[in-house]
Amino acid sequence: MSRNYNYNQPDKGRSLLNRIYKKSGIYLLCVIILFVSIGILTSISPAYRFSSNAITEWTSEIDSTTFLYLMGMENRAFQKAYPDDKQLPKVSTTLFQMATSIKPNDPRSLLGNELPGFSTFDTKIIVAGEGTDYTNLPVESSPPLEEVLKDREAVMDEPDESDQSDADTDADTDKKDTPTTGDRDVVFLYNSHNRESFLPHLPKVNDKDLAQHDKVNITKVSDRLAKALEANGIGTSVDHTDIMSELNKRDWKYWQSYDASREVVKEAFANNKDNKFAFDIHRDSVPKNKTTVEIDGKKYARIMIVVGADYENNEKNLKLAYELHNRLEKKYPGLSRGFIERGGAGNNGVYNQDLSGNSLLFEFGGVENNFEELYRSADALGEVFSDFYWDAEKVNADAEEE
Repeated sequence: MSRNYNYNQPDKGRSLLNRIYKKSGIYLLCVIILFVSIGILTSISPAYRFSSNAITEWTSEIDSTTFLYLMGMENRAFQKAYPDDKQLPKVSTTLFQMATSIKPNDPRSLLGNELPGFSTFDTKIIVAGEGTDYTNLPVESSPPLEEVLKDREAVMDEPDESDQSDADTDADTDKKDTPTTGDRDVVFLYNSHNRESFLPHLPKVNDKDLAQHDKVNITKVSDRLAKALEANGIGTSVDHTDIMSELNKRDWKYWQSYDASREVVKEAFANNKDNKFAFDIHRDSVPKNKTTVEIDGKKYARIMIVVGADYENNEKNLKLAYELHNRLEKKYPGLSRGFIERGGAGNNGVYNQDLSGNSLLFEFGGVENNFEELYRSADALGEVFSDFYWDAEKVNADAEEE
């Protein structure tokens, strides 16, 4: 009886062992590289480490569906949410995009980085006020922080208190009939660019990029707006943090203003559960003929509303902007320059609005407006917003009764 021997079995065994050794070696090498990398990153000088801001900037260039795909590899439930019309981008394309901030399928990402002013077209005009187009949108300036912090002479003549809007006067007259939030502050005002000032009040400054002052600045408009809201029964708090000084303490750049103010907004919401609205008050840099309107013989600084485009679920913010724009147009025709959705390269694109659906950024006037014009606009917005707020409260009360 003959027997068949498989003389190749020892060779197969050796081949299997070799593969196991090779894979084990690769795994061991990867573990060693990982520990060495962690050791280097945690032991080197902080100045040479990757900052969270740098990592955030790199990853922000990656399409969000890529992260959804990667999570789907670990949890199949995420795969159901992956869009059918989306394909996973190539690794080479993603790395190129992270390294250069250029999207191969979007030439604006290249032109916006190379041509001054071209990044403006990343902004979307949702509703254009009178005269508003892509040539006069708000300018996201970023002056050197050392220039912002310089001492400058300023002239500040407070406007005559008798020159208030009819709304403010009526509110004082009918104070007994004005509804009130009581001791609850429901509106929070702050200024990410708190030293933005105005050329008419800076006698020795001609350069709009240098219109900065530590006291005579946009924070006074926030205070005036708060006063107008309080006169209409709406409890309001104003933050007076000197964001520019905070940047200087941390050795941050001017463009990181929103990172600094984000801490202020988060703290405000954490410490006051009654806060329902958060408004970031700015001033624009476009010429006065674009930021001024005459209504009933008086000049007002026009208002532009900005909503960020680079965060999820901004529909509520857009709806609020739409409502306030329409009410401004109805009561003060021409006061609103409209509202825009802004994001993309060269812009923050979030403006802390992801923290609340009732958060907006207001551009009050421009660098050539004066406080008399600005205060009229603050009174007007205070009146219009108050009408909106109490109308909404009445609707909510009626809904609860039903």
